[in-house]
Amino acid sequence: MEHKENSSFSFEKAYARLEEILGLLNSGETPLEESLKFYEEANRLISLCSSKLNQAEQKIETLIKSRNGSVQTTPFTPESEKIFDVAHDPNS
Repeated sequence: MEHKENSSFSFEKAYARLEEILGLLNSGETPLEESLKFYEEANRLISLCSSKLNQAEQKIETLIKSRNGSVQTTPFTPESEKIFDVAHDPNS
């Protein structure tokens, strides 16, 4: 199953196709020429996934209300999750 036009893939479809390609390459049964085509497709899909993740990261911003009432935005990071975990922890 070859996907020539994968630039319109959603992240999930692109990731699923990457997993499919990885399975084919790891099987050891794919001829060299076909493996090279899969490798090239995988590189395009990796770039696409990376781009989509970067776009999502830019969209996901956490609004933090500062003490003086002004609103500032900060990029979402795993460290930001800790702030929420502490805020929702009934033991703290």
